[in-house]
Amino acid sequence: LTTGYKYTDGDTLTDPSLPITGINSDIHNAFAALFSTFNLLGRTSNFIVELPYLWGNSQGIVGDTIEIDRDLDGLADLAATLSVNLLGAPSMNREQFTALRRDPQPILGASIRLVAPTGDYNKDELINTGANRWATKLEVGYVYPLHPRWLLEGEIGAWLFGDNDDFVGKKREQDPIYSAEAHLVRRFRPGFWGSLDINYYRGGQTTVDGENLDDLQRTTKFGATLLFPFNPRTALKSSYSTGSASGDGNNFDSYLVSLNRRL
Repeated sequence: LTTGYKYTDGDTLTDPSLPITGINSDIHNAFAALFSTFNLLGRTSNFIVELPYLWGNSQGIVGDTIEIDRDLDGLADLAATLSVNLLGAPSMNREQFTALRRDPQPILGASIRLVAPTGDYNKDELINTGANRWATKLEVGYVYPLHPRWLLEGEIGAWLFGDNDDFVGKKREQDPIYSAEAHLVRRFRPGFWGSLDINYYRGGQTTVDGENLDDLQRTTKFGATLLFPFNPRTALKSSYSTGSASGDGNNFDSYLVSLNRRL
């Protein structure tokens, strides 16, 4: 069971592809998640379900003159992710897992993430906590041990979006967003690790009622993560990231802290 809080400040929105400029936001995200690891056809796998709740304020400009000042408060969309290790990490007993932790091996994995349109949505507002559409992310990741205590991780993925048929009375479509990320991980002791992180997103141009918008996303983020276990059942995770959105000087900062408890 994971509960946590994330705060984002700067030139960002709950949906960064919205046709809004001059953005200034303070967005708070409280979330709860259930995570389970299991054996899937002999492979180590996990499944996670997450439910966020958002509140805050976003300001910006639509077109050249229309100013928006929107207070947010509501549930965001429910998400579920299935991940499977394809190579390098079969299902293991405790002794085998301990041996792998002492002598890590390369691991190849894949995941599918599904986001359902369950969040709060007002069809008359541009900015909402829910997106009113389905979304799926497909991802492949690889872990390469540089040293028993140093790991290099890399992932590539793609977000695929369904249509929003009630976007302020119009139909909104969005192209896929392609992503790549890398993490340099330092393992200090079992369960205690930190990482330096970088990722990049590109794509996501939208069409509203057949009209193509000039809103191609190009987002880069840098950050760091630390997970510290208090005991075998409880760990605290914290992270910070800073980024630039769409290549036009829009910057934002995100802070996250979460508490993980094994039931």
